[in-house]
Amino acid sequence: MTPAETDTLVRQLISGDPAAAAAILAHATTSNEPLVLTAAALLAPAAPGLLDRAVSAAARPADRQITALAAAHLAGDRDRVTALAREYLLDHPDSVLAAWIAAGATSTHTATHTAPQAGTAPAPISKESS
Repeated sequence: MTPAETDTLVRQLISGDPAAAAAILAHATTSNEPLVLTAAALLAPAAPGLLDRAVSAAARPADRQITALAAAHLAGDRDRVTALAREYLLDHPDSVLAAWIAAGATSTHTATHTAPQAGTAPAPISKESS
């Protein structure tokens, strides 16, 4: 998969395309792409081997940061997710995966130990919690 194809697939996943979720999980069985493996780990949090593989494959600093962000989310560490997402999105403002993770981590409707669901919008954040 090319980086452009991976980006398109992640964008389709976040927009709610169920075929994209299936494609990411299918690609994750043989992929060494950190973004594919990270997205798959968010889709299948009961499969910790996916995130471990993403961490192992993450050679670039940006890839290491996104895997750390996903790990914090899957661990339910909202404060760490917020801090990591802010830092990551400063350098990579076009990262829909990072924004999606952050939105799921701050949503009051998303359990702290599960990945955000494709196609769901985060709950509005009140002024008091900003």
